[in-house]
Amino acid sequence: MRDGRVDESALERHFEWLIESGVHGLVPCGTTGEAATLDADERKRVISLAVKVSGGKVPVVAGAGTNSTDKTIRMTKESKDWGADAALLVTPYYNKPTQEGLFRHFSSVAQAVDIPLVLYNVPGRTGVNMLPETVRRLADLPQVAAVKEASGTIHQTIQIRSTAPGLDVLSGDDNMYLPHLAVGAQGIISVLANLAPKAWSELYNLFNGGDFGGAQEIFLRLFPACQGMFLETNPIPVKTGLGLMGRIDPELRLPLAPMADSNRDKLELILRETGILEAR
Repeated sequence: MRDGRVDESALERHFEWLIESGVHGLVPCGTTGEAATLDADERKRVISLAVKVSGGKVPVVAGAGTNSTDKTIRMTKESKDWGADAALLVTPYYNKPTQEGLFRHFSSVAQAVDIPLVLYNVPGRTGVNMLPETVRRLADLPQVAAVKEASGTIHQTIQIRSTAPGLDVLSGDDNMYLPHLAVGAQGIISVLANLAPKAWSELYNLFNGGDFGGAQEIFLRLFPACQGMFLETNPIPVKTGLGLMGRIDPELRLPLAPMADSNRDKLELILRETGILEAR
């Protein structure tokens, strides 16, 4: 953001840097991108910019989930029209639907839009936990390609992997990145990757190449930074960190507020100690 608007030039540079650093995909209009306060035109411009910068080099998974099934269908259709390769759909928030309601919500989107869907379970933000049995039912739908699992417990990921082995699982929690890979997750949709894309991508590559010790070394070195991303509500710390690196103007849109000075100092120390701040 800059002067209350999306800073498209900075965003384009950020997308380019992420791809150059080795990430395997872009996820515009998620929580870290302040999707909750983007209007319809801003959302179109952000997703279209990601598609343009990607140029087919990596897939673009556009955030399109809301707490309204009709609106989610519309936004998912728009994401496809704008060139996104897949859509990320969070569980409906505030409404607190039952497990049957969750199943019908995602099933309705899958029936209405022919695009791969990534389910997103983050009960700490939405107030509802999508249980492994519901994920297993949804995995039978051909449009459901993956689930981003951010329930905060490894047990839920293990249950999904054991009951729906054909469904890709993506970690939604940087603190659980390596443990998720260890139980069969296929990757991560990450906050910290916005600050350390090269290292976080290298961890994945090392793990999948069988160098578990190398992957562990990166994870343990950057683990304090994972925790630093939640000194305050995401995306306040990550945008503050990118500001410290000189990559963006760390402006936020209300109701998010700038990081408290004491937490900013803590974050800066963490980023220096983990070597992220020097990694331009």
